[in-house]
Amino acid sequence: MENENNNGTEEESVESLIPAFPLGRVKKIVKIDKQVKKVNSEALLLVTLSTQLFIQLLAEKSAEEAIKKKRKTIKLEQVRAAAKSHQPTNDFLYDSLPPLPSKSSSRPSTVQTESSTANKPLPPGTRPIDHFFRKAASTDAQE
Repeated sequence: MENENNNGTEEESVESLIPAFPLGRVKKIVKIDKQVKKVNSEALLLVTLSTQLFIQLLAEKSAEEAIKKKRKTIKLEQVRAAAKSHQPTNDFLYDSLPPLPSKSSSRPSTVQTESSTANKPLPPGTRPIDHFFRKAASTDAQE
């Protein structure tokens, strides 16, 4: 009877190690860093699963914030509140989230705020992740 329980646990743990994100895409994102030459398959799996857990945590915290506000839809406001309430997430993500649009400001001032955020200097050796997700045709046209 003990072997049956162990086998069931092993099967569950192996099934839970199947990542929701495609490993090839994660590998491309990791290799954006010029210092990364090769990515070990075990390390790639850990990065992928860690990312999956982080997004799950952020989604759960955002959902809790939406429920507190009696909302059925998660909006940027709830994601920002969730990131701010969780100290490790606040430390690295909160400043990267887009600012909430102010209700009293006009449209042009919001655009100015977004462009000033986009011009914020990045740490050496990094670049915005949106560069990776651009369509091939749009990057060729810009260069």
